[in-house]
Amino acid sequence: MQRKFDTIKNYQATRETIGYVTRKMATQEDYDRIGFMSGLEVHQQLKTKHKLFCKCPAGIYQNLENYDAEIIRHMRPTLSELGEYDGTALMEFKTRKEIVYHLSNDSACTYDIDDTPPFKLNAEALEIAIKISHLSKLNIVGEVHITRKQYLDGSIPTGFQRTGIIGVEGVIQLPHKKIRLIQLSLEEDSCREVSDIGHRRVYRTDRLGMPLIETVTYPDCVNPYEVMETNNYIRFLNRSTGLVRTGIGAGRQDVNVSCRGGSRVEIKGVAHTKWIPELTHNEAFRQWSLLHIKKLLCVKVQKIADWKIHHIELNGIFKSKNPILKEAFLKKIKVIAVNLNGFKGILSHFTQPGKMFANEIEERLKVIACLERPFMLHSEEFEPVISKDEWAEISDLLSAGPDDAHLVFWGPDDDIKTALETIEERCLMAFDRVPNETRKSFENGTTIFERVLPGADRMYPDTDSSPIPLDNEYIEELRKDIPADIIDRVNQLRKWKIPQDTYTYILSKNHYRLLGRIISELEIDPVFAGTFIGHRLKFVEGHYKSAEAFNCKIVYAMFRFLKQQNLDFELADKMIPVLYEFPKMDFESVLASIGFKRIPKDEILSHLPFLKNKFAETAKSNNATNLINWIMGELREEALGNISLKELAEHIKNNN
Repeated sequence: MQRKFDTIKNYQATRETIGYVTRKMATQEDYDRIGFMSGLEVHQQLKTKHKLFCKCPAGIYQNLENYDAEIIRHMRPTLSELGEYDGTALMEFKTRKEIVYHLSNDSACTYDIDDTPPFKLNAEALEIAIKISHLSKLNIVGEVHITRKQYLDGSIPTGFQRTGIIGVEGVIQLPHKKIRLIQLSLEEDSCREVSDIGHRRVYRTDRLGMPLIETVTYPDCVNPYEVMETNNYIRFLNRSTGLVRTGIGAGRQDVNVSCRGGSRVEIKGVAHTKWIPELTHNEAFRQWSLLHIKKLLCVKVQKIADWKIHHIELNGIFKSKNPILKEAFLKKIKVIAVNLNGFKGILSHFTQPGKMFANEIEERLKVIACLERPFMLHSEEFEPVISKDEWAEISDLLSAGPDDAHLVFWGPDDDIKTALETIEERCLMAFDRVPNETRKSFENGTTIFERVLPGADRMYPDTDSSPIPLDNEYIEELRKDIPADIIDRVNQLRKWKIPQDTYTYILSKNHYRLLGRIISELEIDPVFAGTFIGHRLKFVEGHYKSAEAFNCKIVYAMFRFLKQQNLDFELADKMIPVLYEFPKMDFESVLASIGFKRIPKDEILSHLPFLKNKFAETAKSNNATNLINWIMGELREEALGNISLKELAEHIKNNN
């Protein structure tokens, strides 16, 4: 219990030492203190008929069980023109992964599996990319050059992604500041991962090759909320064209984060925008924590150049009461104890909420050595599973000093050497820097190691594709057919006095044009129309299930019908749930299904004298407000659709 208490105490102490604050409590001063810096790479699939470099249909997805062929490949590194190996390539080679691709005849071809060269670039995709580049105030290139961007995790069978820069040096205008854009690229999407267990990684190729744009920003965001706001702006801008795909997986973002003295770390494939603030906050403080660990180690270890791990095999020389280790010994799985000189108190040093430095080592062992959990224990765990006496015995076997930390891991013989190299490599990095790496995100705001961050030289010319010249007249012609900028749309929503809490839904779902048509063509009050779409339609979308894809043009048609029938627009509140579930139902049938009856306005108002007298006889508090509320309640069902509830309230008030 004392060891557990000491670990938690050290974890909390280091958390306080680096000045960690929760995101909800953090201020701009906190982010300025640690030098928070972040930028984005926003990916968006384009709504095209075909894939980018072949004639396969885009947007056809296969399920997990059905596939027509399986291809197995192994990646290996090759020397560059300068006689060097890429760090990412070497890391992936160490994993000894077997890459498996599941192919469907409906969605893949020989190009996808690198058996034939690419077709010409999809002209439809190029047009969309240029239009969105115009919206982003980017300078369109005069000639598109297709390059190869290395992808060495197996997610693209070729080992590279074909991509072309369309626009450079642009800007987007947030309400309070400008965010600079580096470029917008047109590229092919990668495979979808099915599983990654041990040395076997499985992909589906249905998404592979679909046209995708990538918008890259400068690291201009100085706090997590600006990162989310920037991402939303780019997402809304893309969707405003109506030319991009929506839904799960159609839009993804990679977030680049660093702190002062840290390194660029890429949080890969953030699935939901709402995760961004927590992820970027925790990543910046993770780096701040690693920099503090570096300071501590440089004081504790005198000869850093001579530092190395020391390890022994525990099989045959150590017995444990721990059931996991007992099972490993029984199955003759190698169990290795490792001594980390000077690392006492470092393994339990805070890095992220609920995580410590030991997790940094464990995550790399999982990815690079392909060990499957559970596979590691260490001397500074929150919940110790090896007794204090057993750790003391392991310490003696390692000839450890009083300031050392220890870990024990186990796994297949073929993975032991890689695991030891990985442990030593990560510990040596702790003396030197925050590692450049790609990390995987989780909903709780934490991340784990995914791979080494590729170098800047990962791109090189594609010898299979010719340059594509872009004529100025062609570029300018495409400029004519772009929607209003997002900031202009936001300003218009403000002029209409539409509630601000509707903006995100209206813009993210690309309902701005629908809203504008309803307001201008049907002369509906902007506040009512905006609130209906931003609140009521959003609620219905989240609480009802449509029998088929719901087309929001139905909303416009519904309001037009109500106007033509001289029915009050408030009736739409009852109609929309039915229309959402049964989009093909005609409007008269919808009215019948909700029990609506057409009643003349005069007939409804004729009830007022009687209801007024009834209220006076029965009410305990005979004041004007109570009278209006009570009569409104009595007449609401009859009035809804036949007379405006606001108008009805005025009649009650005037007849009081």
